Amino acid sequence: MVAAETLGEIANADWPLFGWIDDIRGPLAAARAAGRPCVLATLYRVEGSAPRGPGAQMLFTPTPDGTIDASGYFSGDCIEGDVAHHAAEVLADGRPRQLHYGMGSPWIDIRLRCGGALYLLLERIAPDCPAAADLLRHAAERRPCRWHSDGSQRRVTLDDGPLLEWSAEPFALARRHDPPRRLIVSGGDPGSLAAARLGALAGFETVLVRPDGPRSPPPFPLARYMRMSPTDALGELGVDRWTAYLGATHEDHHDLGGCLDALRGSAGWVGMIGAKSRTAGRIAALKALGATDEELARLHLSPGVIGLGKSPFEVATGILAQIMQAMNPGSERA
Repeated sequence: MVAAETLGEIANADWPLFGWIDDIRGPLAAARAAGRPCVLATLYRVEGSAPRGPGAQMLFTPTPDGTIDASGYFSGDCIEGDVAHHAAEVLADGRPRQLHYGMGSPWIDIRLRCGGALYLLLERIAPDCPAAADLLRHAAERRPCRWHSDGSQRRVTLDDGPLLEWSAEPFALARRHDPPRRLIVSGGDPGSLAAARLGALAGFETVLVRPDGPRSPPPFPLARYMRMSPTDALGELGVDRWTAYLGATHEDHHDLGGCLDALRGSAGWVGMIGAKSRTAGRIAALKALGATDEELARLHLSPGVIGLGKSPFEVATGILAQIMQAMNPGSERA
């Protein structure tokens, strides 16, 4: 282990791709697997304008070369470097820190471009932390939970409360963690592959289902590739409100069954690619299969954004935008 006093510089700070990571549970699992402690930073209070809202998190993990691996972001380069230095101190002495940036901050030389104020809690997470193990276990089993911490003591409970709550005296916060957002795409044409590729890049746990498809996996990273029918795949994977399903095989015996199963599983978004001229026939077929009016009202036929274009990635971009809007955890539930 590198001496803590040498830490504080963020690895690859010149190109802060670490800000693309919005869910710290993946980096947390990696730190635990490597036997490394890490520092969890949680944005618990925002005053005025800010790029991120309460509940945003970063994770800082020491590396053998004396730098810190960062995941997530708060301000888009205004404070991340300074937070990393405080994280190094937390790694060294184990004491939590509460940091205040922006309006009223003790660090007048660190200014936020947005003009607001951010309040953070930094806490050290040991590799064998039971609460971290619980957090990751509930994510794997797709259960919502809440992380409770005062900076020194932490626990995880199975409940589905607000995204973030905190109190000042005594200080404590509770941050909800939903199961990872998942996108299941059935199909194998350029459009469905573009949707799967964009979903994976956007941080969705993306599964491609291609009935009787090639035995070799797709040439880009995915959570899983399945060669069975959509109905069988959904039965194996399970469906919940954090799951989006896109039927894009262009074969109704696959797409209709997959969409109906996803609707009945209360998926957060369900859609089927196809010409609008096929809508009436598909609705009739789904009704014949027992679909209710309530289920059909949640189905997106011919999804996408009008005027965006018809190339595979243009269509996929519009569909992914609709999925993100429907599944945004900061919308009505936060």
